[in-house]
Amino acid sequence: MESGEAISNVRSAAEAVDAPDDSIASLHSIESLCMRCGENGITRLLLTRIPHFREVVLMAFECPHCNERNNEVQFAGELQPRGCCYHLRVMGGDRKMLDRQVVKSDSASIKIPELDFEIPPEAQRGKLSTVEGILLRAAEELQALQEERRKVDPETAEALDRFLIKLKSCAEGNVPFTFILDDPAGNSFIENLFAPSSDPALTVKFYDRTPEQQASLGFLAESTAGEEESEPHGGGEVRIERTKKTKYIPAGTRRESHGSIGAEGGHRAIAQGNSEEIAAALFKYSAPEEVMTFPSTCGACGARCETRMFVTKIPYFQEVIVMASTCDSCGYRSSELKPGGKIPEKGKRITVRVLNTEDVCRDVIKSDTASIKVPELDLELASGTLGGLVTTVEGLMTKIRENLERVHGFTLGDSVDNWKKTKWQDFNSRLDQFLKVEKPWTLIVDDALANSFVAPITDAIEDDHQLTFEEYERSWEQNEELGLNDMDTSSADVSYTC
Repeated sequence: MESGEAISNVRSAAEAVDAPDDSIASLHSIESLCMRCGENGITRLLLTRIPHFREVVLMAFECPHCNERNNEVQFAGELQPRGCCYHLRVMGGDRKMLDRQVVKSDSASIKIPELDFEIPPEAQRGKLSTVEGILLRAAEELQALQEERRKVDPETAEALDRFLIKLKSCAEGNVPFTFILDDPAGNSFIENLFAPSSDPALTVKFYDRTPEQQASLGFLAESTAGEEESEPHGGGEVRIERTKKTKYIPAGTRRESHGSIGAEGGHRAIAQGNSEEIAAALFKYSAPEEVMTFPSTCGACGARCETRMFVTKIPYFQEVIVMASTCDSCGYRSSELKPGGKIPEKGKRITVRVLNTEDVCRDVIKSDTASIKVPELDLELASGTLGGLVTTVEGLMTKIRENLERVHGFTLGDSVDNWKKTKWQDFNSRLDQFLKVEKPWTLIVDDALANSFVAPITDAIEDDHQLTFEEYERSWEQNEELGLNDMDTSSADVSYTC
């Protein structure tokens, strides 16, 4: 195996690292201290990448004096833009649930609410295992010092014995429990047995890291108060200044000319008498003349960067806020589209019937709260899976495929079962047919906050018979997930009326 070569069989790679064959060129052997006997052992390192997953460092330690052996997986790739949290509901008596593969990074924690049990990040290093393997490893580590604990604190040892019975019962699949994997770095995964379809027992949520989580990962995370105290007049503070009524602008914000669109672009086109530029500048989107630029923090490396923002009005839709960030330190770039105005009273379901190549070129705005469904593919993505996107129908489907291949890399290697491989190959071939519009298909965008939009291909939206908009009343569960049930705006309403 050459250095940097992609591997598709993780088990073979791990065994290669553990093998005492120094002839493998990509392996690096170093002498390291054995923590059991105090003698020197050998640690073998292999830097490689798992297809559709991450660059990883596989490490295997062996001590020839006491035969101590262990292995670890450390991530050599970049920090993901957002953290992830996996909730797996394990039913009693189902062994397949316990055999799911789990990738746990160094920063991930594992919880079992039914046992009030948590495995902190430092307790188990990064590893590739299964649900059963992680629980059995935790039980072994708790059992290790039980004999010494009985001599010092018999009551605690007896309580721990009772707890170990419950933990091993979960590891054997005798009782139902919930397996929660939370990773602020976003580098952990739990296998989806139904990929590319949704897994009824597995839910995934992505979230923005807090400053505390950012600091725990070793990146810069300064609080607002600290910045104001250390740099009260500097160029990087985020002190808030009040201007008019409800408009709040961060300190250090400046305005830049937007250029070719908006009022300035329209004035230039009118002055030059260019009718095509007038139409392009004034009638597609109404954008502002100025873009607001304010200091922010990179979501990948934590360094200071700039975020550009402007408000625009999309015809047949609503006012939206477009934000884009670029980090000069690590090169990370991101763009977001946020809804403007009040929260709609009803949700919106958009259905697009794709019949020709013109349909896959439609502009699509997908918000954080929108879910995607393609009935012909048996494909369904929960809300928040891809975040907010501004793209086309073709770009959306391509992004979905890339995301599925990245998240479900377990099902794409040589060691995978034939039926799983055939299922993925069939999914990719049908998706290619849909993108080439060899067959008609349907795209459904369901947004409980009605902040998503698909552009019509006709001048008047009423004449586009392949595009339908349906409003519906949100359920109590949807309002609860969005935090609307407990929202009280009475105080704000009174202040606005004064």
